[in-house]
Amino acid sequence: MTTNPNSPSADELKQNDLAHHWHPFTDHSELDDKTLRLITHANGSYIWDSNGNKILDGMAGLWCVNVGYGRSEIVDAVTKQMSELPYYNTFFKSTHQPVAELAEKIASLTPGDLNHVFFTGSGSDANDTVLRLVRTYWGHKGKKDKTIIIARKNAYHGSTMAGVSLGGMSGMHDQGAPLIPDIAHIKQPYWFHEGGDMSPDEFGLECARDLEKKIDELGEDRVAAFIAEPVQGAGGVIIPPETYWPEIMRICKERDILFVADEVITGFGRLGEWFGSQHFGLQPDVIAMAKGLSSGYLPIGAVAFSDEISNTLQKGEFAHGYTYSGHPACCAAALANLKIIEEEKLIERVKNHTAGYFAEKWASLGEHPLVGEARSIGLVGALEMVPEKPKRSKFKNEGDTGAICRDHCFNNGLVMRAVRDTMIVSPPLIITDNEIDEMVEKAWKSLDQTHASIGVK
Repeated sequence: MTTNPNSPSADELKQNDLAHHWHPFTDHSELDDKTLRLITHANGSYIWDSNGNKILDGMAGLWCVNVGYGRSEIVDAVTKQMSELPYYNTFFKSTHQPVAELAEKIASLTPGDLNHVFFTGSGSDANDTVLRLVRTYWGHKGKKDKTIIIARKNAYHGSTMAGVSLGGMSGMHDQGAPLIPDIAHIKQPYWFHEGGDMSPDEFGLECARDLEKKIDELGEDRVAAFIAEPVQGAGGVIIPPETYWPEIMRICKERDILFVADEVITGFGRLGEWFGSQHFGLQPDVIAMAKGLSSGYLPIGAVAFSDEISNTLQKGEFAHGYTYSGHPACCAAALANLKIIEEEKLIERVKNHTAGYFAEKWASLGEHPLVGEARSIGLVGALEMVPEKPKRSKFKNEGDTGAICRDHCFNNGLVMRAVRDTMIVSPPLIITDNEIDEMVEKAWKSLDQTHASIGVK
């Protein structure tokens, strides 16, 4: 990395940051010049900090850098677009080449007849759009009381007001209340900590049928949609039992409920298919997407929806939109990113090789005395840390062990995220077998250090 001699030093940048920058999802009382990491550059599956440490990015940024860092193809595409048309809006009967091309491309990749695409700036914006889209759809169908959207507890659908309301994380609900009305939540298919004595298949059916119970409680004529992630990401990489999704699909179809798949994390190859819905054999009416759409190189999100919804919404103006909906440079980045995924056959590589290799190596971490379960699907994985194997119990001070392990990971040159006391990863799709070996080796070392730190016998 080249450095401008007139640039502020790392220490100066940290002081400026601490004085003026308010970080997302951060307790600022715990932030100081010793804990603040200054990331300077990145390439492939790695990032570097201002101390020269090379760190394997096991989270691909925030679940998003699917094609890895340093892709000049995306930089060149954005540079070219910025020189030709840096910005124009898509309001007032206007369009431009990259947004038209990207809409067509997404429609060609989504399952079923999701042939229509509304662009946003992020996954949170996408789920805001979902809320308004679904309610407007039923209003145009003459069912103005069909406004309730059912989601799951411990789900994450963004941090805007609509995203927080749709999500099922109580800590987020406590901040900024009251929430948007007519949103309900059902149990999550989290067998490890909530399945009790049931088998995973029994628990999967029980969780799915909780949707049916909630519909009966609220009234089918009031329920507009069910929204869910194919795999709950920020909730802790919660992979539903095999019985779950078929039953959910049956219920939505029989009860005239739209199904919205939040594919912000699972879209664009994460599970070895273009969309996680395809991995599980689902047919959503709506898909929310972001992150892997541009591999995080520029902010962009989208909502794809069915012919039926599109035809119904054409009865009047959909009074919704963002200044940067379909931003030309962001669309150019997304198109270049999707081209890389296709030309390098990254999805086929994940499906036919990398996911299997990762699953085998990741499962070996389940032998560690601190790990109660090591689970994975595609290129996403979780380690459930427990105080006593084989019990599926929790630590007394939930979250403390995860925070300790996360810090050990960073110090050992690995980004691994902590969700309570569950350690999760979501590496770039380009990760090599050797890098997976490195990830598992560093994870084991960090688990050893965590084990020693908390004094578990």
